[in-house]
Amino acid sequence: MTTPTPATDALRAQFNPLMRPYLVLYGGLILMVTIVLIPLAIVWFCGVGQWWARHYFDKLECELGPTALRFRKGILFQVEKTIPLENIQDITFIEGPLLKQFHLSILKFETAGQSMGQAHDMRLIGVIDAHQLRSQILARREALKNSRSSGGQAAADTGTETLAVLRQILARLDEVAVHLRSKP
Repeated sequence: MTTPTPATDALRAQFNPLMRPYLVLYGGLILMVTIVLIPLAIVWFCGVGQWWARHYFDKLECELGPTALRFRKGILFQVEKTIPLENIQDITFIEGPLLKQFHLSILKFETAGQSMGQAHDMRLIGVIDAHQLRSQILARREALKNSRSSGGQAAADTGTETLAVLRQILARLDEVAVHLRSKP
């Protein structure tokens, strides 16, 4: 569920606490698959993974503002991204068997001009009511596009009016020039 912040029209996403055991299990499974890192997986499951998952969860933030989506994650290396809503092309909702066991989902953001190396940074795991957040992001993006396109129409109308006034001024200047030439 998202909650509005008092100062702005921003919505702050809440994260599911079941994300912590998911992160521990997911990280441990990746270490175990490599076979060579099984001793490290044992250390991971004995406490390091729980410490990491707790701190990672505590640092997660996601805020939907009027014109951009901002999120922050990380422990040692904190990453803060601000994505302008007009650059968001699509938001993919991902659920897998392991995610479903923990009642989690992933929101993956596809943006205009996104390079392949940045794609993994554009994911949010464990947002409560992820479908609702996705709908709100897409609705704000459309509202922003509509307001900008209507603003563009107003600017075009203003430009037409300005052009008409400039033509009137030019006509007056021509009249003054003719009047000045006719005087000896």
